[in-house]
Amino acid sequence: MGKRVNGKLIWAVFLLLWVVLVRFLTGCSVEKENQDKVRDLESTVVGEAELPGELKSLVDEKKTAPFKLTYSNDQGLYIAVGYGEQPTGGYSISVRELYLTENSIVFDTELLGPEKGETVGVEKSYPFLVVKTEYLENPVIFQ
Repeated sequence: MGKRVNGKLIWAVFLLLWVVLVRFLTGCSVEKENQDKVRDLESTVVGEAELPGELKSLVDEKKTAPFKLTYSNDQGLYIAVGYGEQPTGGYSISVRELYLTENSIVFDTELLGPEKGETVGVEKSYPFLVVKTEYLENPVIFQ
């Protein structure tokens, strides 16, 4: 009977340690970012001609492949997204959402293809969009 009690005691201690270990490992997980909207951000679309020189150079350098970048200066925060090389013209980019959360800026865009029956060029295009908003130090989350 002594061996049986020892075996049960060992199993009980093992299970208790396992529960404590699992509890601590899951309790120390990284906190999920809060994506709840605090407020919408006002923005303006910036044409290629109005881009700051350094940002224009970055966009020109990256536009052949998809890209996401931010740039800031004393004028504000610029958020840029490019969809890389497309087979024809006629593409546009729609901003679904641009808003501030407790700890980030969320920027959600969508590439829209040419309308059916729309006349498009045969040359490749490199659609990108740059928006300017107020300067904030929060990181930008691209969706």
